[in-house]
Parts: sequence; structure tokens; C-alpha cells
Amino acid sequence: MVTFLIRRSVAAVFMLFVVSVATFAIFFFIPRLAGASADDLASRYVGKTAGPQQIHEMAQKLGFTDPLWVQYGRFAKGLVAGSDYSTGPVTVHCPAPCFGYSFITQNPVLPELLQRLPVTLSLAVGAAVLWLVFGVATGVVSALRPGSAFDRIAMGTALAGVSLPIFFTGLLALSIFAYTLRIFPGGSSYTPITQNPALWAYDLVLPWITLAFLYAAGYARLTRAGMLETMREDFIRTARAKGLPERTVVLKHGLRSALTPILTIFGLDLGLLLGGAVLTESTYSLPGIGQYAVQAITTNDLPKVLGVTLMAAIFIIVANLVVDLMYAVVDPRVRYQ
Repeated sequence: MVTFLIRRSVAAVFMLFVVSVATFAIFFFIPRLAGASADDLASRYVGKTAGPQQIHEMAQKLGFTDPLWVQYGRFAKGLVAGSDYSTGPVTVHCPAPCFGYSFITQNPVLPELLQRLPVTLSLAVGAAVLWLVFGVATGVVSALRPGSAFDRIAMGTALAGVSLPIFFTGLLALSIFAYTLRIFPGGSSYTPITQNPALWAYDLVLPWITLAFLYAAGYARLTRAGMLETMREDFIRTARAKGLPERTVVLKHGLRSALTPILTIFGLDLGLLLGGAVLTESTYSLPGIGQYAVQAITTNDLPKVLGVTLMAAIFIIVANLVVDLMYAVVDPRVRYQ
């Protein structure tokens, strides 16, 4: 087990390096291949109101005229040891890990991301609990009763959940439950959990349900397919022949064997959401990382977009590492492969 943990941890560290190279290439190397000059790259750092002389001076200060390998070294150094940025008469230090410095807001990017992270974390974790519980439970019951009325209704609802986009279901939920029935608050309502846990949950009920409805549909269909295949295996018939209770057969033997693909998808989904649930946060005006990314794109603030990209990639890598470790818990054969 220790060897398995070490191997997966080393692979995660290597993947972080690959992500840093890929992120640098997307934001700095590929635009050069498309014909962008150093001044064109610098214009994305100073906003829309800067003149040509200011843009050229910023290109020199940021080192966009240096060779690409020197620029990547400076970029990687910022992630590990921090970076210094010249904003004119003064030089500002961005502490490690430096995800960039916004010349529009005159602030490092990472503290702003960490300030918004609790909102995105609350949204993602709460919705994940809902879609796991209801999605997996619905899939198991449908697999145990294939062709029944419950199975047909559940899978029809799941198909609708997969097909309907979040901005449609979110606006529909706001229109009915917030503005017509006035059961839940409208958009832009968020209370930190440390201030009032009950009000925190109340503000996020509609965003949780909207986001969970989309993902629970896919998990229900995936669980149903996995359980239908697993419940026909020989070891299930053997467990029943031994006289084990049906609950033990279904949960311990059937569901446990069908959890591997669910864990894979769950790790990717949760990692992506922690990197910013853009549509949900925009629909409900939640001040999370997704809304932060939309605002950065609107104002042409490239360092913020770069910071969101790096954070999202890190969350996905960490989520996949956790999934790999969960594989060893769910299926002990994995740790010996």
C-alpha cells in the first residue's frame, strides 16, 4: 500500500509540472505561433485603456521580449518562490505560489481566488452530496427493478436532467421558487457558513438542487448500467446461494463492484467544479471562482484568467489522486497492479 501511495504521489507531482508547461504554452507560446507580438501579449495585462507606449514598456518589464525558455523559467519560479512586478515607481512582490498579478486591480491573483474559494467549495461539495446520494440510489433501485414504472420514470427524468442546461433550469427555479412563490432567496444571496450555518444552507438550496439535478441524472444512468452488469455475475449468484441477505448482496458485493467508474467520473466532476462552476455561479450571481473568471474575461484581465486555469488544473490533479487512493480502498486488487 505504501508503494502504491508513493507511486501515485510522484505521478501527481509530475502531472503538476506538465500542467505548468501546458498552461504556459496556452497563454504565451501558442499566441506567438499565431502571430502575436510581445506588445500584443502585454496588452492583455494592462487592460483596454493603455496606450501603445504603455503597452510596449509593460512588454519589456514583463520580459515578453526574452526567449520563451527564459519566460517559462520566470513563470515557474513565480509558482515556487514568488515574483516581483514593477507597477511604475514601486516594485510589488507576489509571494509564492504566485498565480499572477493583476495590473488592473493592483493585487496578486491568488489571495482573491482564496477569498472566493469558500463560495465555490460550498456550492460544489453541497451539490456533490446531493447528486451522489440521489443519483446512485436511483440507479441502484432502477437496476434492481428494470422495466418497472419507477425505472422508466427515473430514467426519463435523468434524460431530461442531462439534456437541460444549467442556465435554463437555474433561471426556471429562480422564477418559480424565488420570485413567484418566494420560498427561497433570489440570486446573489450568500452567507458564510461561519456566520450562520442555517442561512448558509438556505441561500444555497436552489444552486445545489440545480447543479445536482444535472449531475445526478448522469450518475443514475451510470450506476444503473453498472449494477445491471454486476448483478448478473457469477459471484452475485454465489453470494445469494450462500444465504446472504439481499441488502448485503446488493450493497457489499454488487454496488461495491460497480463503484469504480463512478469514482472516476466523480473525481473529474468535483475537480472541475472546484475550479469554478461558471454557469451556476453566473446564473445565481454567486461570488465564487466561476464568476471571478467571467469578470476577468470581460475586463481582459489575463493574469486572473491564468490564475483560475492553474487553480482548476491543480484541483483536478488532486481530485484524481484522491480517486486513485479510493480505488485501493474499494477494490484491493488495484494496489497490487
